[in-house]
Amino acid sequence: MAKKQSECCDGDCGTATMRQATCPPGDAGVDAMFKAFSDVTRLRILHLLLAGEMCVGDLATIVEATQPRASQHLACLRAAGLVTCRREGLWSYYSLARPTTTFHKKLLECLRHCFSEVPELQADDRRAAKLAKAAPCCPPASPRRRTPKASR
Repeated sequence: MAKKQSECCDGDCGTATMRQATCPPGDAGVDAMFKAFSDVTRLRILHLLLAGEMCVGDLATIVEATQPRASQHLACLRAAGLVTCRREGLWSYYSLARPTTTFHKKLLECLRHCFSEVPELQADDRRAAKLAKAAPCCPPASPRRRTPKASR
């Protein structure tokens, strides 16, 4: 199957660029979701995002991938409609997309319950716990705050 072009985030949600992605462009259909689930690294990323929002740097560290490689996997997951990206300053944070179909919801349920004994996912959970105790790569996500104007 030939690769198709899609818009992707590549770690910088504010600047979409065209690049080759191995997932179909953002139709979020069954084929795209199965394609996204067919790669063990993407499954590992989805599993990590079950716990909540994470930055690409932390995801890359935990799955032991380079940041560009992790970004490629995240682009595929975005094209499939499985993750969303939020930008805060220089940092990009990823989270699971809200399921829009019953099929999407069932895939996430399966991820929660059917893969608990996969050794890679268990190892990722240990690395994530260790990283949480150490210094993560990105500052913790915070709600937008207004900074008061300086008094003269």
